Parts: sequence; C-alpha cells; structure tokens
Amino acid sequence: MRRLVAIVNSSAGSAGDEVVSRVLAELGEHADTVAARIGDPAELPQALAAHPGRDPVVLGGDGTLHCVVEALAERGELGRRTVGLVPLGTGNDLARTLGVPMDPVEAARVAALGEPRPLDLLRDDGGGVVVNAVHLGVGVEAARAAKPLKPVLRRFAYAAGSVIAGARMTGLPLKVEVDGRVVADGRRRVLMVGIGNGRSIGGGTPIAPDARPSDGLADVVVSFATSPLRRLLYGVLLRLGRHTSRQDVVTVRGARIRISGPPVPVNADGELTGPVTGRTWTVEEGAWRLSAVRAGTRP
Repeated sequence: MRRLVAIVNSSAGSAGDEVVSRVLAELGEHADTVAARIGDPAELPQALAAHPGRDPVVLGGDGTLHCVVEALAERGELGRRTVGLVPLGTGNDLARTLGVPMDPVEAARVAALGEPRPLDLLRDDGGGVVVNAVHLGVGVEAARAAKPLKPVLRRFAYAAGSVIAGARMTGLPLKVEVDGRVVADGRRRVLMVGIGNGRSIGGGTPIAPDARPSDGLADVVVSFATSPLRRLLYGVLLRLGRHTSRQDVVTVRGARIRISGPPVPVNADGELTGPVTGRTWTVEEGAWRLSAVRAGTRP
C-alpha cells in the first residue's frame, strides 16, 4: 500500500470542506494517507519534511502544484517522490493537458492507484520552475484584469480579462530566441509570448495546443498581432485554439528559450513574477513524476 500525504490548499478555488472530506476518504481507502493543511505556500517545505517517504497529493490547482514541485526540487526529492493531483483550483490547466479526471473522487483514485508518469520541467535562470506554462505580454495583462473577476466568473474570468487586455495593449519590443534561433528581434513589437509545457492557460485557453509535456521540448508561440483589429482576431482565435494558423503568429519548439527587452512581468503557472529584463528557460526532460491512469484501466 502506498504512503501518501494529502496537501490541502485552504485557498484553492473549489476546496470546500465537503469535497476535501470525500477526497481524503477516497485516498484513505486505497493508500495509507495523512493530511497536511496549508494556508500559505511557505508552509510546504515544513509539510513535506514532516512526512518523509510519503508521496504528496496536491488538492488544489496549478499554483499549488507548482509550489509542491518547486519545494520538492529545492529538497532534491523530485526523482524520489511521485506527485498526485486532485484538481481543485480555478484553472486546472495541467490537469486538462494530462487527462487527470476533473471529478475529485476519480482524481483521488488515480492519485492513489496510478502509475508514475515522467514529465518535463522548465527551469529558469532566476531559480524558478514551471510545470505547465509561462507567458508574457497581453496574457499577463489578461490575468491581472481577471484576478478581481475570479470570485464571480471562476474559470471564465480569464476570458473576460483577455477582452479587457486586448483592447488596451499595443505590444512590447521583446527579443525571443529559441535554441539560439532569433524568433523575434526586438524591433518588431510582440503582443504575446507563450512557452508551453502544457497546452492551456487561464482555465482552458489553448495557448500551445500541440504541446506534449513529456517530449523534452517546449512549444513557443509568439504573436505579432498588435493592430486593434488583429488583436481582436487573435484573442478570438486564441480562445478557440486556432491562433497558431495566423501569419502574424510564429510557433517553434525548443529546449532553451531566452526572452529579453524592457522590464515586463511574467506569468508562470498562473503566478505573476517580475518585472524582468531578461530570462532564460531550459527544459529538463522527465524531471518529475505524476501519478497517472494505468494503461488499459479506467479511473
């Protein structure tokens, strides 16, 4: 029987007491499980240290998952502890990419009984990690505009924020290099840059619709759609996952991505950081493991 520690994020989007109780009961039915409740990511290292030898199961969203993986990386335990995920956040974007059940009880069953699946990790030169996606430009402004709307609109808040941001932003003079190839030279203004390990951001917006989180490469999407009409069309097609077919959108794949230019904020796994004038992300293939559905079985 596996030994698990359920990391309960009290501030996650849908982590109500009833749902958490059902999830903990399901985990306890299939594995030796203890619960660790946190109200702040700073409490994670202590929670992990208090339960050595137990695989963490995240009851939360992309932000909580990001923090758990980051804490494991800092402790040198990424290769030794398999992570489980019960998506109780607002967006749950990596769960969507990986096919983790959205039903909390089904997800708990997978977390307890699934097999370890190796996944890639993005590391940046500032010491941070990214499990799902990082983006700059209009997407960051959309996330800012969406934040006060989340309590009412939930995962649809990002779509509303995108409309607001698209009307305001006219682009940034960013230089983008992928494996040494210059994709944007810093002279032509860029509306948005997305780096996808997972496929979507903001609760289902498919920024990198063809991304595969275990192939050793990140999908890089650069939009040059800076005129008012082109911004509008880009926003509509982005939501539909059809933006990569536009002539003013460049998509490439690579293992090392460098972005530089004026100070800009960065959205990494839904968390805003920066501003930064330059940052490099490198793909670490198979750096961590997630409990996934066993081949040929149902969750």
